[in-house]
Amino acid sequence: MKVAVVGATGLVGGEMMKVLTERNFPITELIPVASEKSAGKIIDFQGKQWTVVVAETAIAMQPDVAIFSAGGTMSLEWAPKFAAAGITVIDNSSAWRMDPTKKLVVPEINADALTAEDKIIANPNCSTIQMVVALNPLHQKYKIKRVVVSTYQSVTGTGKKAVDQMMNERNGILDGEMAYKYKIDMNLIPQIDVFLENGYTKEEMKMTHETKKIMRDESILVTATTVRVPVMGGHSEAVNVEFENEFELADIRNILENAPGVVVVDDPTNFKYPMPLDAHGKDEVLVGRLRRDETQPKTLNMWIVADNLRKGAATNAVQIAEYLMEKGLL
Repeated sequence: MKVAVVGATGLVGGEMMKVLTERNFPITELIPVASEKSAGKIIDFQGKQWTVVVAETAIAMQPDVAIFSAGGTMSLEWAPKFAAAGITVIDNSSAWRMDPTKKLVVPEINADALTAEDKIIANPNCSTIQMVVALNPLHQKYKIKRVVVSTYQSVTGTGKKAVDQMMNERNGILDGEMAYKYKIDMNLIPQIDVFLENGYTKEEMKMTHETKKIMRDESILVTATTVRVPVMGGHSEAVNVEFENEFELADIRNILENAPGVVVVDDPTNFKYPMPLDAHGKDEVLVGRLRRDETQPKTLNMWIVADNLRKGAATNAVQIAEYLMEKGLL
């Protein structure tokens, strides 16, 4: 497979290449793609050196698949050009997620919807991915009515500039470039992305709309509060789920323990529960703190943690590519 990684010099792009190697994706040629500013740089990958090229050059090199992680503006301009050249695009930005003509895919849930005609495939938002991986198997049995989610999202979700800001603040350097309007170290920022007219942020509404699309059920109600926290390693979520049908906690645990991509870490007696440090570098979604909501029936509280650069971005995109290859769709 000839694989283009668009945004190869960024945080997620670097993670993409790492995941491609770890999962033994059969790459015969890597085509690292970035802006003109980065063109000509050399990237070491699997013991070889590859030259960074611009998007136009990459199209001419005819990769089998192009994994995009270079932002929505780049995706809107270039994904259709790659697709028109017969190249399958897996896009990690928000550009195509809610386009009714494009599939929004988490392989554990809805990869079966993909066909050879799907030339632009959207990778969901990181916070949505980890939540639906845990919720979908429960939805299949108990049918979800409503989800209330509060997120605790790592600075890595904003990129290198945010990581640098936090580490500079931690080291007493306060005159560097700012990714956030406010100090992030020793602080929480209850805003991710821009505010919309309804008072929610774009990130919060992404979780609402994307959950319905991925789980193929418009009746699921989702309300979210998304918060940036000064941690590395992964995103965490406190999730309150109201079902239409009654459940037993033992059954919930059993379903999650057998769900693809999920690892249950739930032993409060021995202080075992998911944390970002545990999720860092892992592809699985960690779930714990399973307990009934004692204020109303048929309602579950749970805590969901995953590495946002991996399952929340790179790993999910590579899994889509693996599925396409396995089914002969590339």
